[in-house]
Amino acid sequence: MKLRDQLRKTMSPPAYARLARCARTVLASLHRRNLTRLAIIFDTDKWGRHWYTQHYATHLAPLRRRRVNLLEIGVGGYEDPLQGGASLRMWKSYFRHGRIVGIDLHDKSALRERRVDIRQCDQTDANALTKLSQEYGGFDVIVDDGSHLNVHVLRTFEILFPLLRDGGIYAVEDTQTSYWPSWGGGLQSPSSMMVFFQRMTDGLNHAEYPIRGYSPSYWDTHITSIAFFHNLIIITKGRNDEKSNAPGMITREIQGTDAG
Repeated sequence: MKLRDQLRKTMSPPAYARLARCARTVLASLHRRNLTRLAIIFDTDKWGRHWYTQHYATHLAPLRRRRVNLLEIGVGGYEDPLQGGASLRMWKSYFRHGRIVGIDLHDKSALRERRVDIRQCDQTDANALTKLSQEYGGFDVIVDDGSHLNVHVLRTFEILFPLLRDGGIYAVEDTQTSYWPSWGGGLQSPSSMMVFFQRMTDGLNHAEYPIRGYSPSYWDTHITSIAFFHNLIIITKGRNDEKSNAPGMITREIQGTDAG
């Protein structure tokens, strides 16, 4: 019998849970720089069931030593108040100076710990999300691992992305639901989150549009990169105000359109 099975058999569930948390904390301290290893230690599905941590590591490594505020939507464990929080613990270990906040539709307050705050909140509640952002002085990283319903994902993005700090990262997980009609999506459906974010890629180059008097949208001027991976989108916020390097050619394109 494995040691883990022996301990589980001889110890009370609460005592075993405390021991397991201590063991994971010790292991995590040895692998703080390796996000994939941390995901395995804390048993989050961001690696194994999904393969997200390799992409997160690329985008988040520059923030690792900063005092970041990270918000994750969706704590996990469904209705069980004592289940979930695995990825929050992973983020806490990776961002050793960060403050980690999780929100969930269900009450998960029992899972709070030092540097991990958990609130009961609907991910589409604009007032509650705005107050939470103000309380923490804004977030540097936002991860949407919530309901995965397309309408919720888009509404949450519309609320939270403007509140994200400049230079911040906004991630949307499990985008496979964008193709599923029962989740409010569908291939090339206008209600699909993938279609929404795909359209935003053009805005990265809004300075090159041959459109007379074009007025850039908020998304045009505040998104500096969008990266698409399998079931994951990562958006970077900043000032997208670079001018065209060929304004004369754009003018000629406009004139040609006018003449036609």
